[in-house]
Amino acid sequence: MLSFHLRAQQDSSAIEDFKNKKVFYLDMGYNNTPFSIDCPINGTNETIKYRNNFKTLLGIGFAYKWFHLRIGFPIFGYVKDVEKWGESNQFDLGFNFTIKKFFFDADFKTVQGYAIQDYASLDSNFISLNMPQLTMPSVGTTNFSLNSWYFNDRNFKMAALRGKQAHYKDLVHTWYIKGSFNLFGVDNNGNSIVPQEITNMGSTQTKAASLSAIDIGIVPGYAFVNRLKNWQFSGWLGIGGVVQSKFYVANETRGFLGLAPRYDIRLLGGYSDKKFFAFVVTEFDNKSIRFSEIKYNLNSYSIKLVGGIRFGK
Repeated sequence: MLSFHLRAQQDSSAIEDFKNKKVFYLDMGYNNTPFSIDCPINGTNETIKYRNNFKTLLGIGFAYKWFHLRIGFPIFGYVKDVEKWGESNQFDLGFNFTIKKFFFDADFKTVQGYAIQDYASLDSNFISLNMPQLTMPSVGTTNFSLNSWYFNDRNFKMAALRGKQAHYKDLVHTWYIKGSFNLFGVDNNGNSIVPQEITNMGSTQTKAASLSAIDIGIVPGYAFVNRLKNWQFSGWLGIGGVVQSKFYVANETRGFLGLAPRYDIRLLGGYSDKKFFAFVVTEFDNKSIRFSEIKYNLNSYSIKLVGGIRFGK
């Protein structure tokens, strides 16, 4: 994973700024991108759970004044047994920057290779010794997001929230508005995403080889950050919705217009002084596409431990 950050100048009495110090840091964690499909199977509505097999990611970063570069790569092996869960290949490219009260973030992610959890409970004819999962290496998800947050309080700055080149000195809380544009979906390379063995033969939608959507919307929310001695904790929560143009591809491509809910959650916390910092960072993402007979739910999340040093005058 490769990330770039551009940083505007901080100007706040609530923030202690280290922009003139060189910052070197490491982060380690993982991105998990599971999804589920709700659809009729054997006359009843069931939830099919697709799980990717991810690796732990290590990131190395350097920041100085406006410049910030991070390079990430997988380490160790897959978290789950490859024989039971298969392999997943992940790609992630991100870019973000701050201008006054606005924070902008663009992110492009792909995951190739999934397994259906407890597939044996859905297909009575499925026989696989000690392996209730069905691996589907050709199933892949794609997610592109372009988001912007407007924070009403000028003291609420992302650079200080992350704790690398600055940290807070006091409590700051504010309301915010998030604008969001997304292009996302799931595909099985021309084959049905739902295995044919359990597909409802009378439903075209459950035979879909691709589900995708383009949406735009607004999510209002509340954000806060506080510092007790050298310990800083922060986060935000928002609930809103999007207008969505959605498509499925089976024997033909069908498109519809609709609405979809969205939430916005981010939590950070850790220790920071003038020379050293260590934070736990969590991010959550949800997207959904609903048709009359099938619904796609993506609920991804990431957890990282970030630690680094500041040196120089």
